[in-house]
Amino acid sequence: MNLELETVFNNPGELVRFDYPLKGFDDLLPLAALPQVTGLVKNRAGIVTLEGTASVRLKAQCDRCASPLEYSAQVPLEHTLVLQRNCEDDGELILLDGYRFSPDALVWEDIVLSMPQKMLCKADCKGLCPQCGANLNESMCGCKPAGDPRLAALRELIIEE
Repeated sequence: MNLELETVFNNPGELVRFDYPLKGFDDLLPLAALPQVTGLVKNRAGIVTLEGTASVRLKAQCDRCASPLEYSAQVPLEHTLVLQRNCEDDGELILLDGYRFSPDALVWEDIVLSMPQKMLCKADCKGLCPQCGANLNESMCGCKPAGDPRLAALRELIIEE
């Protein structure tokens, strides 16, 4: 998606709205549907900002129990756009190369950075039994806890009756 921003940069109070499906990145995450990106670019007293949301739905597996899950999120988009920088240390500003701008890569970066480190089917997921592989969310297995292998020598000293 390309946005023409010349009128926005040259006229305070001007804005451009956008609403489109984000294409071209669907092979990088297991998407249930293309992310829907909505928002606007506006000039407020000479400061041009991009504001909006990206609606994301992923099909994934729980990192603890491997159950299938669907993850949904509303990713906020908030960036300041500039045509030139005053200093090189201004890393928070998005430097544009002209008035034509495609926010796709910027939106995709926001989506990836907002993803949780672990995908869980529920916050208290118990995972799988390390011995038999049973899903502990569905039922308890009959396996005996293995115990800490560093204490095996002490276990041999215990007299069982």
